[in-house]
Amino acid sequence: MSIKTLDGLTLIERAELERELASAYDFDSKDPLFGLSKHDMSGPHMSRRSILRLMAAAGTLTATNMIPMAAGFNDSEAVSGGTLTCGWAGVGQIVTLDPAQINQVVQFQIMSNVLSGLMHINPDLVGEGDLAESWEIDSSGTDYLFTLRSGVTFHNGDKFDADDVLFTYNRSKDSTKSIHSRVLANVNDVEKVNDLQVRFKLDKPQASFLTKTLERSSGRAMTIVCRGALESMGESQYGLTPVGTGPFKIIEHQLGQGVEMDKFADYYDPERPKLDKVIIKPISDAEPLAAAIESGDIQLIGGNPIAAELVDRFVANPDLVVDEVAGPGFQSIWINPWHEHMKVSDFNKPVSELMKEKGFMVRLAFAKAMDRDRYLKQAQFGRGTPAHGTINPAMGFYFDETLAETSNQKFDVTEAQRLMAAAGYPGGEGFPTLKLTTTPSGRREATVVADIFKRNLGVKIQIEAKEWSVNVEEFDTMKWDLRRSGSGGDFDPDDGIVDWMQTESKFNGRNRDKSIYPFGYFSDKEADELIAEQSTEADLEKRRALVRKVDKITSDKVASIFLFHPANILVHHISVNFPKQSRIPGLVDLDRVTIS
Repeated sequence: MSIKTLDGLTLIERAELERELASAYDFDSKDPLFGLSKHDMSGPHMSRRSILRLMAAAGTLTATNMIPMAAGFNDSEAVSGGTLTCGWAGVGQIVTLDPAQINQVVQFQIMSNVLSGLMHINPDLVGEGDLAESWEIDSSGTDYLFTLRSGVTFHNGDKFDADDVLFTYNRSKDSTKSIHSRVLANVNDVEKVNDLQVRFKLDKPQASFLTKTLERSSGRAMTIVCRGALESMGESQYGLTPVGTGPFKIIEHQLGQGVEMDKFADYYDPERPKLDKVIIKPISDAEPLAAAIESGDIQLIGGNPIAAELVDRFVANPDLVVDEVAGPGFQSIWINPWHEHMKVSDFNKPVSELMKEKGFMVRLAFAKAMDRDRYLKQAQFGRGTPAHGTINPAMGFYFDETLAETSNQKFDVTEAQRLMAAAGYPGGEGFPTLKLTTTPSGRREATVVADIFKRNLGVKIQIEAKEWSVNVEEFDTMKWDLRRSGSGGDFDPDDGIVDWMQTESKFNGRNRDKSIYPFGYFSDKEADELIAEQSTEADLEKRRALVRKVDKITSDKVASIFLFHPANILVHHISVNFPKQSRIPGLVDLDRVTIS
């Protein structure tokens, strides 16, 4: 799939693009509904003008977003049938597909093909109706009335109705059952109006309600689960073979041996899915993954980002399609604040006060010693954008391009070395060897990280490559020194700062011993309050200011060493027709995919 550039547009196309862009941003930012009328915000379908206006109001619209894709696969020419075999990169096993427990992109990429939500994201990062056939919003922006699709059934034959929405809501808001309960913090109540209508009552208007809280993939809190299947199967088995209303149903799932899905013949859209069967194989290491797609054992790669050293090799292969777009996420090096030599037991101080503490001096020295340009060149072969915060470039005007210059994490090797010396470790002397945890497929790029720290600080890093589930378990319990990981599928600022940067964020030492570790990797009261405030701020300019302030605080106080914003790269065989309607950054939706 190729994409036009601005330079490739005709004068007429450029003029029309500029006109639409100006029109999209022509609204009152103080309007609690982002300048959109009730009609504009209601479903089930939106005009191009309404979609562009909603993207502008959400801060995700740029001229590049509006450039039409070049002619490509025509969905009307699709031939149904066949089996697609996929390799899921950088993962040894798919631990769970229960949306209440999913904490990895590699899992919700699969789940998005099996379970549905009231809403789903589209390639423009705008929410569209999924199980919600239509919706209406009152003038306050806090009352949403959803009309559900009729005649929808679960894979086990159970009928879908409003009771399933209420069941999912009650299960997901229970923090003992769902790690995503905080996503529902702004929802005061959900009530059943009738079998096919539900009403959500919010405390305040919420910028991310449709594209985060109700979105079936990244949000996960309201991904609809089957109450009958949960009761009969139990939660453990449901996590392996969840029953949903999505286009594919799981036939088999064994830990370490992948997932097998068949077409769901009773899916609500009779035109989908196109494929008869999908097989997903976990493949941990880079070379076996490359060998599998080059030999034809697999036809498409999903899961974790593809090892950077493989991308140019795939581009040069005429039998493969490499589709690259801006990725919605960030990658970091996390620093354990409870490590004796990097300890920061209280982030609730001005940076000037933190600078007097040896543990913080070391953290900041590591952050300032990270040569992100060198890292991208050597580890990612030039693909990606240097990161200094959680907010990624795909989020449009929420992304702060000035942060690279104003952040305390700005690359400065002289200052980094001075900080290490002031902390008592001149040239790295006397500093212990640290363990950097990564996945097996991340070993090569972790070596680049270790080399940069050795070169610039004189410290030694021991790389520990561990299978992803073990890696995550140790991260959640704070049993690590340094860790290479990050976030994907971040379509809204909430995905970055709510999920990662609050004291109670779901990834912030979730299973730690709180009697030993009062917080996980980071905790700052001001950041907590600002993050909560921005999530329900309806004024676009005010929300942007709050988001950027949080990004600055977490960057300056080194919540992590922000490394880079990756490109999202999809690789598949030329026989696989992957329509642009399904090309959602961070996801691998297969319901419209065909094989020729």
